[in-house]
Amino acid sequence: MAKLQFDPKALPVDSYAGESAVLSGRLTMEGLRAHFASPPLWQPEVTDEHRQREAGAKHTPASVLMPVVVRPQGLTMLLTQRTDHLTHHSGQVSLPGGRAEAEDASAIETALREAEEEVGLQRKHVEVVGTLPDYFTGTGYRVTPVVGLVHPPIDLVADPFEVAEIFEVPLAFLMDGMNHQRRTLELPGGSGQRTFYAMPYDRFFIWGATAGMLRNLFHFLRT
Repeated sequence: MAKLQFDPKALPVDSYAGESAVLSGRLTMEGLRAHFASPPLWQPEVTDEHRQREAGAKHTPASVLMPVVVRPQGLTMLLTQRTDHLTHHSGQVSLPGGRAEAEDASAIETALREAEEEVGLQRKHVEVVGTLPDYFTGTGYRVTPVVGLVHPPIDLVADPFEVAEIFEVPLAFLMDGMNHQRRTLELPGGSGQRTFYAMPYDRFFIWGATAGMLRNLFHFLRT
C-alpha cells in the first residue's frame, strides 16, 4: 500500500459519536477482568474498512496488543507513533502488533511477540484478559485485538526502524463517545466516500483501524 495521499487531520469533523462514557467502575483492573470473564452479548461496529474487505477478499492474519497500563492515577492505553519512512501506515498512531508468523501458536502469541519486538514490552508484565472480534482493515488484514493489563514497572525500548515514539492515553478519555469524531474522505476517481473515526489527543491523532478497534472496546465495555 502506498503512503497516504491525504492528511486525515485536515478533513473537517462531520460529527461526534456522542455516546455516554463507559462507567468508571469498568475502567479498573477488577472491572476489566470481570467484564472479560463474563462477556455480555454485544455487537461490534461495522466500519467502512470492514465493508471494503468482506466481499470474498483474502485476509492476512495479524494481531495487536491493546496494552492497558495500570497506573496509580488510572488505567492508560499504550500506543505508538510509527516512523515516517515505513511503506505501510507511516507516521500513524498504532497499537503494537503485526502479521502472524508460522511459529506463533495463537493470535495471543502473535500480539505478545510483536509487542516485545516493537516496544520491548516483556510478556511477564502482561496479564491477558481477553480478545475482541477480528477487525478487517482496508489493507487486507484480519486483526485480532488482544486486551492485556500491563503491570509496571516496565522498561520500554522502541524498535527504531518501526516506532518513533511510545506514549500513553488515559483509558477514560478513549472510552468516552464525546471524544470520538467522524470524518469523511472523498475517494479518488469519484469512487465514493470513506468515513472513519478519529480520537485526537494532545499532539497525537488517533484514527483509522486503531480508532476502530478502540471503538469496539468501547462498545464492549458499555454493554
